[in-house]
Amino acid sequence: MTAAGCSTAKTTASPQGSNITAVPEPGVEARRLTVPFDTYNFSPAEATTLDSAENLLVRDCMRGRGVTWEVPPLPVDADSAPPNRRRYGVIEPRIADLFGYHMPPDGPTVTTYKARVSAWEKGLSSKAQEAEKGCSQEAEDRLSAGTPKVNESLFNQLIFKTFDDSQHDAEVVRVFRSWSGCMAGAGFHYADPLAAITDDRWSTDNPSPQEVRAAQTDVRCKTKTGLVATWAAVEQRIQSEAIRAHAKDFQALKASKVGQLEAARQVIARG
Repeated sequence: MTAAGCSTAKTTASPQGSNITAVPEPGVEARRLTVPFDTYNFSPAEATTLDSAENLLVRDCMRGRGVTWEVPPLPVDADSAPPNRRRYGVIEPRIADLFGYHMPPDGPTVTTYKARVSAWEKGLSSKAQEAEKGCSQEAEDRLSAGTPKVNESLFNQLIFKTFDDSQHDAEVVRVFRSWSGCMAGAGFHYADPLAAITDDRWSTDNPSPQEVRAAQTDVRCKTKTGLVATWAAVEQRIQSEAIRAHAKDFQALKASKVGQLEAARQVIARG
């Protein structure tokens, strides 16, 4: 916990080279937070693998249609935010210090990647855009060929339902109450962490001193009350129950994920 507050900062610049901001490495609080459903979702690193393979397949497909396709360098894994970083609001002291409740900027290679993709797509002609759409679909179909059909709708419903159910669990309600009392002692009145992070007062271009103080207090109160550990334990139990209740659907999700990643690695090895 202490080490995360002293994490190394990297510099991210806008595509125009202005607005340079120091971006701390994600803290251990965010990196260690996992839930059972993570096994069935693509992590940032796994998503990068899929993107890399898809880019290579689209490049070859576009060439076959007479369009030169640029394969942008993908961001490094370390620049991608952990998947559960904001699951329970702000939980990293250093992020609260620098950004309050605002989202921290992307890491340098993520910023570069997004800028290059955006600039490239804006420069495509209508014909090239249509070709890209078709090639992207072909690439997705190739990477998923032979994998089980999955019930994405059910999975998405369970993601939201289990998260909502966790907020009404008696243990979580109790720790919310303790956290709320801790916040009130510093002059901030919220029923739960999600109410704090979505406060309309924070909808500004930059965090105000009051927002930073609120976020700092929020993180301290989470630590004092054990909120993150309690909430995560409840969510892990609820998600595990959902996995058991829909065993075949989750088996298909995992098999599909494994199959797509294997196909992607083969494309990358050849490409």
